[in-house]
Amino acid sequence: MQLNEEKDSSIGLETDVIIVADNHFLDISLLAQVESILFVASKSLDCKKIAKALGKDEGSVEEALGNLILKYNRDNSGIHIFHEDGEYRMSTNPCCGEAIEVFVKDEIAGELTCAQLETLTVIAYRGPITRPELEQIRGVNCSVIIRNLMIRGLINESQEKNELVPYYSLSLDALRELGISNSSDLPDYDSLHVHEYVENVVKT
Repeated sequence: MQLNEEKDSSIGLETDVIIVADNHFLDISLLAQVESILFVASKSLDCKKIAKALGKDEGSVEEALGNLILKYNRDNSGIHIFHEDGEYRMSTNPCCGEAIEVFVKDEIAGELTCAQLETLTVIAYRGPITRPELEQIRGVNCSVIIRNLMIRGLINESQEKNELVPYYSLSLDALRELGISNSSDLPDYDSLHVHEYVENVVKT
């Protein structure tokens, strides 16, 4: 695979393109979109589902997936694309398992950080909520924090069959720790659940 830079002299911008084996050019924007979907999805996805979400033909998406495998599946890459039974999933390199285990143990030790408490609060008042919605509200990537909260048993993950991304909500353990039976029992829940600021952020 060869990466070239193609310059559009009319607007003075540079556009990356991937040259694939059959000498066709694949627009990097599609590659980035497919890569993003694999990143936010919490389960394996087939080419048909990704193509439907992007409004693209399956051939182009399959080509993009092949290029992502070439990009990531290297010994010196911490991220790999796993492909089995027609489904694709982005995950960590199995060789990095020991380092990840040490990091996760350190992450879940001790009290919750301010960032974790903030994330948990948003999930409590806004849930069920997707990770993209959560990140839009907080303005930062929340993947590590979500994983940490799940390991601690404070949030649940649920997903509809036809949805690409899961939803997160407080777990029964979290509700029990808070001394409530439902998220709606939280102080000022009715007003904060549909707060104007949050509504505007999510809609933008």
